[in-house]
Amino acid sequence: MAAASEASVHVADAHEVIRVVGARENNLKNVDVEIPKRRLTVFTGVSGSGKSSLVFGTIAAESQRLINETYPTFVQQFMGQLSRPDVDALENLSATIRVDQERMGANARSTVGTATDVHAMLRMLFSRRGTPHVGSPQAFSFNVPSVKGAGAITIGTGPNKGRKERRSFEITGGMCPRCEGLGEATAIDLDELYDKTLSLSGGAIKVPGYTADGWMVRVFGESGFVDADTPIQDYTEQQLHDFLYREPVKVKIQNTNMTYEGLVPKITKSMLQKDRDALQPHVRAFVERAVTFRACPECGGTRLNEGARSSKIGGVNIADAAAMQITDLAAWLRTVDAPEVAPLIQGLRETVDSFVDIGLGYLSLDRASGTLSGGEAQRTKMIRHLGSSLTDVTYVFDEPTAGLHPHDIERMNALLQQLRDKGNTVLVVEHKPEVIAIADHVIDLGPGAGRAGGEIQYAGELAGLRASDTLTGRHLDHRAQLKPSTRARKGALEIRGATQHNLKNVDVDVPLGVLTVVTGVAGSGKSSLIHGHLPRLDDVVVVDQSAIKGSRRSSPATYTGLLDTIRAAFAKANGVKPGLFSANSEGACVACKGLGVIITDLGFQSTVETLCEVCEGSGFSDEVLEYTLEGKNIAEVLDMSVGEAAEFFPKGPAQVTLARLIDVGLGYITLGQALNSLSGGERQRLKLAINMAKKGAVYVLDEPTTGLHLADVDNLLSLLDRLVDAGNSVIVIEHHQAVMAHGDWIIDIGPGAGRDGGEVVFEGTPADLVAAGKTLTGRHLRQYVGA
Repeated sequence: MAAASEASVHVADAHEVIRVVGARENNLKNVDVEIPKRRLTVFTGVSGSGKSSLVFGTIAAESQRLINETYPTFVQQFMGQLSRPDVDALENLSATIRVDQERMGANARSTVGTATDVHAMLRMLFSRRGTPHVGSPQAFSFNVPSVKGAGAITIGTGPNKGRKERRSFEITGGMCPRCEGLGEATAIDLDELYDKTLSLSGGAIKVPGYTADGWMVRVFGESGFVDADTPIQDYTEQQLHDFLYREPVKVKIQNTNMTYEGLVPKITKSMLQKDRDALQPHVRAFVERAVTFRACPECGGTRLNEGARSSKIGGVNIADAAAMQITDLAAWLRTVDAPEVAPLIQGLRETVDSFVDIGLGYLSLDRASGTLSGGEAQRTKMIRHLGSSLTDVTYVFDEPTAGLHPHDIERMNALLQQLRDKGNTVLVVEHKPEVIAIADHVIDLGPGAGRAGGEIQYAGELAGLRASDTLTGRHLDHRAQLKPSTRARKGALEIRGATQHNLKNVDVDVPLGVLTVVTGVAGSGKSSLIHGHLPRLDDVVVVDQSAIKGSRRSSPATYTGLLDTIRAAFAKANGVKPGLFSANSEGACVACKGLGVIITDLGFQSTVETLCEVCEGSGFSDEVLEYTLEGKNIAEVLDMSVGEAAEFFPKGPAQVTLARLIDVGLGYITLGQALNSLSGGERQRLKLAINMAKKGAVYVLDEPTTGLHLADVDNLLSLLDRLVDAGNSVIVIEHHQAVMAHGDWIIDIGPGAGRDGGEVVFEGTPADLVAAGKTLTGRHLRQYVGA
């Protein structure tokens, strides 16, 4: 551990610190550290050094586990059992709230407004002040239908207490009855659902997951409504209706009570009412092929019924308010004068202003939450907590500046400090020097990544970090310089009349053969310009941070194809079949079926995973582990880091792939680790590694510096240079000033976000941008390079 002040060992009074003793989660090496409470602490270190393992995997995880244990047993059954982190002791924890970059889910009914409770406050406002009055707040909810009916209730008071009485009821909700609150009407091409010349048993259904011998198809065939062996074209009119549209009805199949439902409502619920972007690729492809989506003709896409739309405040209904850009909504709320609901309006104004302060003023409340980027999702979650009355809470943030322009980072910093000043403990995993600069306390992990990390390098105040000889300390004030000369373009990709989202009929030439940086504040239109209008060419390689689809068995080795090469090498060395070295088939441990863990289903409780004692977590049978290659068995090889594997396989096709992984800064990840354990930035670099073989291609990278330490950014710049020098064109959507300074050409989108953006405000070299200094980007880049 580098020299730290005595205060870093015993930061304050015993009850004023979170004390971590002997943390060993993931790569942490028996870490002892004290973190001051009610202060802002930033955790730094290279990617994979152990920051998230300490903050999220240890501190936040144990806080959540302890909170769960306070609930009644029947509640815990539904919440699942959380395992204790690998740590000797954690003292003085407070309730912890994670504010991470996970996408906000695949619920098609979730919007920015519903995810932050702003829509709930708006509904209350319209129920109190809307003219004409149409009902309670639920009358303005697109998730509540209008229902009339009757049912038995139990009398709870008076002499008749306990007596059953049948009463009629009426629920007035705001849901559009045509689209059921989704805002879309669908037209389904039945020919894409089934082949009418075939029977169900013959494979007539073409929907993904509905195989001829599968359980879902058997329910149709054994329901009694249709005959599984009759071609669908021979069904009677009633049979065809039952097959396609039958409402849910109870049936008994093989002495089991089941619910039968027509194919159309069945796939509507399972596929069409979910966020399409979150569907598996093959399911999404089917939906796009079989279904046409358009705005609901009854509600115009607002999701609301006529009653909810008819009630207005100053000529504005709730759908109009939800569709406004949030900056416009903030201005409209300032015109609403209603003394009798003044506290409600004040709360609305403060919450909406928080969106603007956090750099999300370009969104609208009716934006589907599943369409937000990771950075936007994290800042949206933050909105929930800014107005909270809770204090002495621990907030943990995972790179809150992801996706933020330097101008927006200043506002994010102010909000982090605001949370701290309310009496909360704020823990931030971050690489940006602008955020490190506002820290009350810094904890630096390293010295390297993976097995080379997991140790505290420094703990103390910022000044001490600067003076330390740690990797972070040495790079803290490092600045990339403007190039003395830039490469000449070799043609251009023309974009003409771009109008997607907020773009204002943009014409721009994206140069080829150079490193082009597309920048601008969050929401200015960068991604819309590049992803939405770049010509669809075979040699355009788009490398983004989206999740990599795969099962729990997927790993970097399987994703890159390395496993096939490794299995072949083991097979050749031992004279056996390659399939023997797959934990997914012949070589699997018989006890855990290759998973490495035993999964126990506890009924109503969540499943519990325990390490397989037979294979000790390797997933392979004893027979397979007897075979070796250069003294290592297959489990030991898959447990190697990429860097270690590169030394183990010094030549051949494996070396080529491993060298690319090292080139993109992934030398620390292990070959066999689960893909879902990788961060967004790591996923992007993994994709880049397997796409680097092309020459003369156009590479489009979306914020590749996400998750990168200051030292790693230099390595990324060298990699981008190598790609260009090899004859490729590289287009980077990026906010990091080091990348801007290193570019050959800059396209700056703005001047603001949302409606205030969507224009090209500068095209030229970085030096010209700094010299002009007229745009937000130009001013910040000038300050960065010290011009």
